[in-house]
Amino acid sequence: MPRPDHTRALHAALLTAARGLPVIPLSRTKLPAVRSPHRDEPRSAGVCRGECGGPGHGVHDATTDPARIRALFAVAPWATGYGVACGRGPHHLIGVDLDVKHGRDGVGALRSLAAEHGFTLPETVTVLTPSGGRHLWMTAPGPVPNSVGRLAPGIDIRGEGGYVVGPGSRTLAGRYLLAPGSADAPLAAAPAALLRLAAPPVPPGERQPRHAAGPRHPAEKRAAALVRFVLDSHEGERNGRLFWAACRAYDAGIGDALAPALVTAAVHTGLGEREAAATVASAGRLRAAPHP
Repeated sequence: MPRPDHTRALHAALLTAARGLPVIPLSRTKLPAVRSPHRDEPRSAGVCRGECGGPGHGVHDATTDPARIRALFAVAPWATGYGVACGRGPHHLIGVDLDVKHGRDGVGALRSLAAEHGFTLPETVTVLTPSGGRHLWMTAPGPVPNSVGRLAPGIDIRGEGGYVVGPGSRTLAGRYLLAPGSADAPLAAAPAALLRLAAPPVPPGERQPRHAAGPRHPAEKRAAALVRFVLDSHEGERNGRLFWAACRAYDAGIGDALAPALVTAAVHTGLGEREAAATVASAGRLRAAPHP
């Protein structure tokens, strides 16, 4: 018999998909709930993005088809939430993640940026997070890259290849809820000045290709290096390397934002999702504990 949290998440996911936004089921850890069919394959087998035809490819499974959504949730009866894929046409959704933990004030930082660069934050779909932060959903004319802290500490951008946790989801941290008055709000277009700030910076003297990929901001370089460190793990050292990388991420103030990528990388090396998520959570608790 389906659990109430599972049923509520499925219902909310179907409502979100009806707005043209593709969704996937999530576990309580905010990670994709459907296990990868390639989890026992070596990394040298390549990276499948759903070409094999089966479910379990994370954000690449995201869909607006009600039948497929129901099928994905049926495969993962433990799902208690859903993710909304960013960067997909026609909306090219971006999620502006405003964090207020660990001394950061993403809400205030975004207001300061708006005042400094002369743009107005539009009324749009706003999701309240269990930690007191919020996600602003906006549309863009094309894909926008993910970033961690590039705009300011406490401001992360969920863009192409990423996802945001949808309202109505329950995670280990609590529920994600629509902000009052946000249920019927249209998806607002992101201000052009905000999109310019979210674009990867171009180093002096270097022309940036239009669709260039790869991190430029120091925080993104750190994040990419930590994920690579985990991916390069071998049997017998995977959990230790994951814990070390997670500790470094929390030390740098990007632990919460990078946790899903670290867990996904660890699962790709052969660790179980529960074990990997527990290891990252342990690192977060250790770094949050007061030091004598």
